[in-house]
Amino acid sequence: MKISARNTLNGTIKSIDEGSVNNEVVIELAPGVEITSVVTKKSCEQLGLVVGGSAYAIIKASNVMVAVD
Repeated sequence: MKISARNTLNGTIKSIDEGSVNNEVVIELAPGVEITSVVTKKSCEQLGLVVGGSAYAIIKASNVMVAVD
């Protein structure tokens, strides 16, 4: 895979919460470290996403906001 995004995180699919149109996919990057993405149901099927399978979380954003209390 070649991609221009610099933030590519590899992990294991922990869960897929299926909706009528979109699915919520949780990828575990390390023990206790998770990232969640909402993708279309069709994309999940085309990518062959299954719990326990490997996947990449690819973050492409022009802005990243930081906040403190």
